[in-house]
Amino acid sequence: MKNYTITVNGNVYDVTVEEGTGSGAVSAPAAPRPAAAPAAAPKAAAPTPSAGAGSIKVEAGAAGKVFKIEASVGQTVKKGDAVVIVEAMKMEIPVVAPEDGTVASIDVAVGDAVEAGAVLATLK
Repeated sequence: MKNYTITVNGNVYDVTVEEGTGSGAVSAPAAPRPAAAPAAAPKAAAPTPSAGAGSIKVEAGAAGKVFKIEASVGQTVKKGDAVVIVEAMKMEIPVVAPEDGTVASIDVAVGDAVEAGAVLATLK
């Protein structure tokens, strides 16, 4: 089972998803919690960075699918430059460099499914 926190129109829901039931049954949603106190969502296990990877992590802000890789290993980037584009709910979301640096590794490929908080690339 996996636990997720989902926000819909300002209402925060705690959802538990069970895999492999095969019944197709859908249960009623849980009662909403106040939006001011969201529970911490579990962090996804990050892919193992490449050898020689940098110490600055570029992490996904939302779960989705890698749509495009904007930077390449060895490229110099400035704070705010797009490194990877993630598609979530038919929106393209740029994942940007948290600070100036040089791309040390790209840890995903186009089409990969990623969770929020997953390390997509590293900078040095």
